[in-house]
Amino acid sequence: MIPIRHLAGKEVALFGLGGSGLVTARALEAGGARVDVWDDNEASVAAAEEQGLAAIDLRDVDMTRYAALVVAPGVPLTHPTPHWSVVRAQEAGIPVIGDVELFVNEREAVCPEAPFVAITGTNGKSTTTALISHVLKECGMDVQMGGNIGRPVLDLEGFSEDRVYVVEVSSYQIDLAPSLAPDIGVMMNLSPDHLDRHGSMENYASIKERLVKAARLAVVGVDDEFSAAIAQRRAESGEPIELISCHEPVEFGVYAADGKVIEVFDEEQVVVADLSSSNTLRGSHNGQNASAAVAVCAALGLELDEIAGALAKFPGLAHRLKLVAEAGKVLFVNDSKATNAEAAAHALAAFDRIYWIAGGRPKAGGISSLKAYFPKIVKAYLIGEAAEEFEQELSGSVEAHKFGSLDMAVEAAARDAARDKSKEAVVLLSPACASFDQFKSFEVRGDAFESAAVAAAQMLNGEGAR
Repeated sequence: MIPIRHLAGKEVALFGLGGSGLVTARALEAGGARVDVWDDNEASVAAAEEQGLAAIDLRDVDMTRYAALVVAPGVPLTHPTPHWSVVRAQEAGIPVIGDVELFVNEREAVCPEAPFVAITGTNGKSTTTALISHVLKECGMDVQMGGNIGRPVLDLEGFSEDRVYVVEVSSYQIDLAPSLAPDIGVMMNLSPDHLDRHGSMENYASIKERLVKAARLAVVGVDDEFSAAIAQRRAESGEPIELISCHEPVEFGVYAADGKVIEVFDEEQVVVADLSSSNTLRGSHNGQNASAAVAVCAALGLELDEIAGALAKFPGLAHRLKLVAEAGKVLFVNDSKATNAEAAAHALAAFDRIYWIAGGRPKAGGISSLKAYFPKIVKAYLIGEAAEEFEQELSGSVEAHKFGSLDMAVEAAARDAARDKSKEAVVLLSPACASFDQFKSFEVRGDAFESAAVAAAQMLNGEGAR
């Protein structure tokens, strides 16, 4: 844990008692602050009290007594309307911040030399964060990874100038971290997301831009209009920038083409790695992820051959295009994190003979945007609330069947894939839907797929042995 000592002796209000909220409260207390906590959920308040935290209804207290209000990332600041706790803090004239802001200020106070890499973007930020951390660890560096990727940022080990902090940061967290200024800031890409929280695409993009605008070195993707504009503004400012792309060569930086990751420096191009045979970094989107990792790790002093060797050992990120089982030529790939069509498109683009398991609670727009990938789909196995809708959208293009459970869909897809005469057939879970109709989360859905995939692979291997 990182004790927040720069607020020692002060009173702090905290709203939001999920996992990161509880960690934040303990970090503040460990640093010597007095913390009052609250949540709209009575059970969360009771659980916090059982852990010894001081719970007080922030609607009934004089907010001017506090040095700050710390809120969970999900607490709205502006849209659709500000949360009541935010309104009370603003009326009292105290700052509203999040755990990333506490992390940033504590680092500045006690160890500003601790290397700090922050990664954001609409898609790919988790894989990129994990990939950067993996490469640095493989090359012998002391790495702490956290933030939006799962481990709360204040739950990381204490600051040291010999320890690298690799932190995934969401737009919500950036909005609550006005002092955010990493050594290296990475912007992967931008597409419409969380607009109910930010009001417009322009506002969403401007919040994301703060991360790279304040960074010592900015690593920015140029494959979409908004990110390209951010890169141009950064370049015009004269501050250091590296460009990344998975669609075209860049003037300076790193790009991916034909499965290769290529660094451009002083007009010279060097092939850093060949990902064409990788099972964990397939697809052009992973080319962008790998390009970002190369740019960051090279900036932190690693040699290109070291980086290439570490990339080859990347095990993949759970539930994100991860190979989880094999049976001869049949691969079972878990992409449960693909909860919308745009995310599923990356998976469909990565393979040629696909036995596609899709469905769940549908998102707006369905799968109409995936028509270009329908020729890659041999057969579709549809589950959940979206099964009927998806069957209609696939009609006339892809043979599709509905199943009452994920297990049944996996077994049917496995048997069909085993009869495929091509060199490789892929049973792919990339649902293009939320999980909540059948599963608690995409992680639970992915775990269920992995169990079914292992059983199906054993079944196929056993039948092959006979």
